[in-house]
Amino acid sequence: MRRPLIAVLSALVVLLGAALAGASLGGTSASASPLAAPAAAPASGPIIVVGADGLTWTDVSRTDTPALWSLLRDGAGATVTVRSVHTNTCPVDGWLTVSAGNRAGDRDGSTTKPPCRGIGEPQGGMVPRWADYQRAARDAGFGSRPGLLADELARSGRCVQAIGPGAAIAAARSNGRVEHYAPFDGRLTSALAVCPATFVDVGAVRDPADIDPRDEVKPGQSRAQQVKAVDNRIATVLRDAPDGADILVVSMADAGASERLRLIAMSGPHYGAGSLASSSTRQPGLVQLTDVTPTVLAQLGVASPDALGGSPLRLLPAADNSEASARDRLQSLVDYDQASHEVHSLVPPFFNGWVYAQLAIYLFVAFVWRRRFGAPATRLRLLRVVRRVALVAATVPVATFLANLLPWWRASVPGLAIVASVAIFVALISAVAMLGPWRRALMGPAAAISLITVLVLSADVMTGSRLQLSSLLGLQPVVGGRFYGMGNVTFALFATATLLLCIAVADMLTRRNRPRLAAAAVAAIGLAAVLVDGSPSWGSDFGGPPALLPGVAYFVLTILGIRLTWRRGLLIGGGTVGFLAVLAVADWLRPADSRSHLGRFVQSIIDGTEWDIIGRKLAQNMSILFGSTLTLLVPLGLLFVIYVLARPTSWGSRALQRSFERAPVLRPGLIALVITLVIGFALNDSGTAIPAVGAMLAIPLVIMISVRTLEDESREAAAVAHVPYATRASRHQR
Repeated sequence: MRRPLIAVLSALVVLLGAALAGASLGGTSASASPLAAPAAAPASGPIIVVGADGLTWTDVSRTDTPALWSLLRDGAGATVTVRSVHTNTCPVDGWLTVSAGNRAGDRDGSTTKPPCRGIGEPQGGMVPRWADYQRAARDAGFGSRPGLLADELARSGRCVQAIGPGAAIAAARSNGRVEHYAPFDGRLTSALAVCPATFVDVGAVRDPADIDPRDEVKPGQSRAQQVKAVDNRIATVLRDAPDGADILVVSMADAGASERLRLIAMSGPHYGAGSLASSSTRQPGLVQLTDVTPTVLAQLGVASPDALGGSPLRLLPAADNSEASARDRLQSLVDYDQASHEVHSLVPPFFNGWVYAQLAIYLFVAFVWRRRFGAPATRLRLLRVVRRVALVAATVPVATFLANLLPWWRASVPGLAIVASVAIFVALISAVAMLGPWRRALMGPAAAISLITVLVLSADVMTGSRLQLSSLLGLQPVVGGRFYGMGNVTFALFATATLLLCIAVADMLTRRNRPRLAAAAVAAIGLAAVLVDGSPSWGSDFGGPPALLPGVAYFVLTILGIRLTWRRGLLIGGGTVGFLAVLAVADWLRPADSRSHLGRFVQSIIDGTEWDIIGRKLAQNMSILFGSTLTLLVPLGLLFVIYVLARPTSWGSRALQRSFERAPVLRPGLIALVITLVIGFALNDSGTAIPAVGAMLAIPLVIMISVRTLEDESREAAAVAHVPYATRASRHQR
């Protein structure tokens, strides 16, 4: 009976994946609309792309930058991630990215922040250093091909005009030749009417306070003066643009060594007041630089190659184009920029501080466990303090997401404001866990915290991942890696909370002698979590389901008393792979503009570029793993946890052994969690973060459960000690 049961469960997993995939194809997910599959810009007439590097929305005001303000008031705006192949993006990198439709840069990725080189004027119709740009694109490993945009337009019989040296890079063919070029001067009327697609370089803003001294491009004026000069050139383009042309102004590069979100705005007959959106980010008001290339192609009715890294921009109309509406939209765009910029610098100190704080907690707990202090009442009070500290520590991860419900980035001291915001939600969640009726159960508070974590993260990915965006443990838009769904850190918390919730539910039901119901409940919770994580419309996580499913399957089998053999393990693995394959292929069957990275990976297999992606992600994982002493401790920590679970009486972990005796499902549940974290560590790029972040939630909750066990034993011992000896003897005789 057991072997058919495993086969049926594996088949059920695949069928559930197929059902979810069908729902995704049918567009039933609310989160998928309107941003998951935006319509491409209509084929409509000429388009002018203006490169104004180094600008942010904080530079824009009605009085100081009237041209940019008019674009915001009458057109659609967004913040744009300009990350190319380096941590900061030079002007030449931005123009190369538009030319290739994918991440590209002046130099290879051997240096995280290479100095920016200048852009020379074309000589004899050829872009200078074009061979260097092509070589750097090959070395970067993104499969980028400079000149792709101009090649695609030429293949469809459309010419490209370039005005200014940066624009020549975007308009160059793959051989480096620019067919139509003119320098930027005071009057552009004739030049802007040459081709249906025109690129204009109006200069770059270079921040004197942030400039790399090695850069070739030096700021000759203050930042305010540079912004004013660029705004004047944009006004010239707006004045001389031919009728019927849509104008896209985009800041393609950073202003110096610091990376942050930049400015993009579009105005014209087909783009009125509102916000820009793209299916590549699924976030209204946030797009990528790689979205510019497919936007140009779609505007001119040219099909985009599957290899492009972005999607066409679309308009989300505003209620009106009044000054008040423009001010509100400007504030929301500034919020995007400020939140991402402020949190980006706070993440490393938060992680380091949190790791060291937890190490201090663990050392204190170990000291308490191994020694007895004073009278039993004193020891009981000390254990209660340890349990409450562990409980509070377990609420911090989910509180970092909820903190984004408050506009902490607008405070004069954002670092202090975000700490206060996290503290508010830590206090609320801790109160719920400590004061509810579940507090009396051994795993009650742990179940409450785990359930809150699962619900918050599930609701977030189902409604657009807004809490994750620019949070301490969430997605960093300035990095440009992921903008929606489950990132590695989110998955680690989500999977850990799911399995801890499964442990608590299984413990409650097995205590009532209902193991089959316990197994069914764990399977239901686990499969629901896998569907949320793996759905292209929600979590869109390629590496999460193959890590979470085996852990859930192992736990279900253990509850049922079924031993895990190699054959059964292969069946579970086959079902997991089938589930993932169904989701990926279903996502690939959607229009190219609507695919998540699951469908794009299928396309990379078809194109033969999958090994470039795998190699790049493996290299990233290795660089993170061996990048510092702390990250090297992760695999050692996993081995130590495995050893402790195998021999729970070792290292003074008597309390853990007592907890295993009181809750027999706790040990197999923790083994299931280790299985998930180990697989997640091995399969995902930047997978080092998965076990480390999972431990941030799991270890405090395990400590809390173990200390609660010691508290109960201390109370029982104290109660026995207060009973007279004769009474105890008579009870023993009875």
